[in-house]
Amino acid sequence: MASAPTKIIDGHVHIVPWHLAAPHIVETLKRTQPNFPELQRLIDSPKAFVDKLDQEGIEKAALINYVAPEVMGFPKGINEWVAKYTKPHRDRLIPVGGIHPGHLDNPRKEIEELLSKYELGAIKLHPVHSLFYPNDYEIGGGALRILYEQCEQQGVPVIVHTGTSIFPKARNKFGDPMALDDVAVDYPKLKLAIAHVGRPLWTEAAQFLARRHRNVYLDLSGIPPSKLLEYVPQLERLADRSYFGSDWPGPMIPSMRENADAVAALKLPADAKRAILYDNALKFFRL
Repeated sequence: MASAPTKIIDGHVHIVPWHLAAPHIVETLKRTQPNFPELQRLIDSPKAFVDKLDQEGIEKAALINYVAPEVMGFPKGINEWVAKYTKPHRDRLIPVGGIHPGHLDNPRKEIEELLSKYELGAIKLHPVHSLFYPNDYEIGGGALRILYEQCEQQGVPVIVHTGTSIFPKARNKFGDPMALDDVAVDYPKLKLAIAHVGRPLWTEAAQFLARRHRNVYLDLSGIPPSKLLEYVPQLERLADRSYFGSDWPGPMIPSMRENADAVAALKLPADAKRAILYDNALKFFRL
């Protein structure tokens, strides 16, 4: 297997405060994650996680957090947690937080405060776990419309989960990326990332959206890297707006570095691999 380029940015890592999650979610993770005690140590210590990045040769990582009280239990407080966790290491750790459009008392005030207070590198929306369509602009008093307007004006990128989820109470009908066609049309200067490329049901739609809209990126996490060219056959054509994410520590993901090395082993030009593993994340996250 070819080794990855020297510089790697992992654009999709799940270092999250499990103490804020619903108890049944934590119990599921304890059963399915053989390294749960080690993972908890990294969650408790930003320095320990940065040391792990050093060990694996990862320059930066985006820590994906979002608000999803119905399915995952994650409350608004997750934004404060990720901001505080990453603050000592902002040169290495990219804080990603989120909103739930149906759980805002004063959407404009809360969104403006979110974007100004926490210095987030991106906003994450998880329609499948938060039970909304990302083009339902008027839900929660126009929360998504306000979010997209503010993020477009301030240059804050938005990452949207697409594809399926196996967690109880998740609603997979919300995972179709085609709803993002409206968002990309209505907010053409807003940088949007289609997380997981709609896998496994909607990868063709996700690639169409990235071809159609110059402001749309593909977040390649959640797909086994060795199968990326099967799921995303147009990856070389879209290599200027696709970025690597390991989705670590998800099931069947050995490490961030091993996933990066598997991307490096794909039959793609060297400049495409460099763009996917490093350059595009620099652009997307404004680094």
